[in-house]
Amino acid sequence: MEKIAKFVTVKTRLVIIISLLLIIPCVIGYFSTDVSYDILSYLPGDLGSVKGEQILNETYNYGSMTMVLVKNMPSKRVTQLKEKISGVENVQSVLWVDDFFDISIPPDILPDEVKNIFYSRDGEYTLMLVQFSADCSSEDTIDAVNRIKSVTDKQCLLSGLTPINADTKKLSDEQAPLYIAVAVVLAVAAMALTMESYLRPLILVGVLFLAVIYNMGTNFFLGDISYITQCIAAILQLAVTIDYSIFLVNRFNEERKLTEDKTLAMQRALKASAVSLSGSSMTTLFGFLALCFMQFSLGLNIGIVMAKGVLLGVATVIFVLPAYLLTFDKAVSRGRHKKFTPDFTKVVGFVVSKKKVFSVIALVLFIPSMILSLSVKKYYNLAGTMPDDLDSVVALNTLKTEFNMTTSHFIIVNDDIPAKKLNRMETQIREVEGVNTVLAYNLFIGPSFPSDIIPDRINEAVKQGGYQLMLVNSGYEAATDESNRQVEKIDEIVKSYDPQGYVTGEGALYNDMIDVTRTDFTVTSIISILAIFVLIAILFRSLSIPLLLIASIEFAIFINEGISTVLGVEIPFIAPTVISCVQLGATVDYAILLTSRFREEISSGKKKTEAIKAAAVSSMSSVFQSAVVFFAATFGVYCVCTISIVKTICAMLARGAVISALVILFFLTPILLVNEGFIARTTKNWGKRQTADIVFSDAPEDYTEFTISDDD
Repeated sequence: MEKIAKFVTVKTRLVIIISLLLIIPCVIGYFSTDVSYDILSYLPGDLGSVKGEQILNETYNYGSMTMVLVKNMPSKRVTQLKEKISGVENVQSVLWVDDFFDISIPPDILPDEVKNIFYSRDGEYTLMLVQFSADCSSEDTIDAVNRIKSVTDKQCLLSGLTPINADTKKLSDEQAPLYIAVAVVLAVAAMALTMESYLRPLILVGVLFLAVIYNMGTNFFLGDISYITQCIAAILQLAVTIDYSIFLVNRFNEERKLTEDKTLAMQRALKASAVSLSGSSMTTLFGFLALCFMQFSLGLNIGIVMAKGVLLGVATVIFVLPAYLLTFDKAVSRGRHKKFTPDFTKVVGFVVSKKKVFSVIALVLFIPSMILSLSVKKYYNLAGTMPDDLDSVVALNTLKTEFNMTTSHFIIVNDDIPAKKLNRMETQIREVEGVNTVLAYNLFIGPSFPSDIIPDRINEAVKQGGYQLMLVNSGYEAATDESNRQVEKIDEIVKSYDPQGYVTGEGALYNDMIDVTRTDFTVTSIISILAIFVLIAILFRSLSIPLLLIASIEFAIFINEGISTVLGVEIPFIAPTVISCVQLGATVDYAILLTSRFREEISSGKKKTEAIKAAAVSSMSSVFQSAVVFFAATFGVYCVCTISIVKTICAMLARGAVISALVILFFLTPILLVNEGFIARTTKNWGKRQTADIVFSDAPEDYTEFTISDDD
């Protein structure tokens, strides 16, 4: 580390040049990374709905089906429009009434099942089914949707996963840079308020933004990242790694008071901080890595990107930040001002004097908070939470009101099932509650027609590759309890006629996603808790300390999620997992800081009451600074965001930072004091002067560092 410290502090210009040159390949890497807007594509491949979706894509190419709604247009013009859409690149086929019946036949004479699918109840709208040559989230398909919009007029609306993905892409591409800008500006403002310099926050956030660029520019090896990852990764990375730069700056300030040589001071600061930065980042790193154990691979996507972001954040603070701090040291000195940090002496004194009361309150509230947290309502259909004025949302609402069509299920069965059995199966499916129409092969040709005289366009649409396809239209919204029960009932009917049959489509995929993520949430929570428990146990050589610290942060997480329950707010399904892992990993450092300082004060010979007072007063200044920056960055994005999932996650992260800080002050502080005897009996060398464990020094400038010796 000594050689690295000398290099980065002596070769400052070279370090700065290299750090800036690295932006070039990272920008190339960023634009070479595909973004997926289809959340359902992250489901495990062994699910029945996913296998059915693969057949739809590979055999029928229906997985990217889009519905075009045409308003008040004569049949001849509809056929002309159909030809225009058919000519759009990457459009494979367009299905309309004229593929089955002559358009001269009045709609009222058509079979009810056909009429109900292709015409609205009042006859004002007609519907075309468009198939694309690629999956619903590919760039080619999204481009094709945009071109279809350009060849149609205001009489036409596009609905389905592909138009929703196209609108999501447009929205996230427009807003993601805004999120980053808001997070950066507010983080700088918060740091300027809580630090003694106006310029230094710009340097700290600027260097960490380089780490964000490095992170986002190295995602190309993943193949693609989700739009959720793209929207929240930069914000989360800034919020959870800002502490690392503060650690180094505080130690640098301390060393500057011991020597006039700023280069030497930075070298000492680096050597003293390097291991502590690595140790501090481990809790956050483990929190993100826990997401990688989800079967729903969106967690893997977010987990890898964020874990990489933490590592790059630490590396940038160690290898890049010193060069910038030394280069702009004089300018920083000229921009000094009095910082705003509350004095926590009176509050801490009150909490300590009422230690038993606050400890009991924590115990009393823990179980109810957990129950409220587990009772929070979650939504899974992210498309349903997009802004109401999006074209795809308008089209979806039109389908509901005009066609009574909210969700479509695709049923795939073997083609060798006798026609009579298929008729019985279709009849049973029609009788399932919430099913509006069933579009099937027998509907058009009847069971007595020989297959060799059936028009090719009907065979291609319904019978291919040894499979027969049915389309079931439902009045239930996907991912609701009603839709899930309906899917399960239909699947039961299908399996009774064809054990190898599949029910797929948006409703079935969401139903499977709900089942998968329920298990994922439990697994990731347990893994993150165990990993951080082990880390804290090793750092403190204790069994009781990790138990108390993790219980405190879990309490804060329960309160955070429980507030949503009390307010009656539904949260996105991925939010509890992200909040649990991130809030635990990022804010457990607050608890580690307080506990380490408490042990140090005990080791110096103070009585436990005086020790906890000194520890809490000193620690809360740093906790306040960190929580304010975390809150500012995430809350700012919440205020400007219109993408519901990003908005909700940022709101909960902002709220979680504040709640964690308050729990540390009002609950962990008295709990540590009350349980000091238990801690002493279950912690090696508790109360003795430490040379080989975590040590938070009583440094000026709210120094918040801990160090770990080699034998740890």
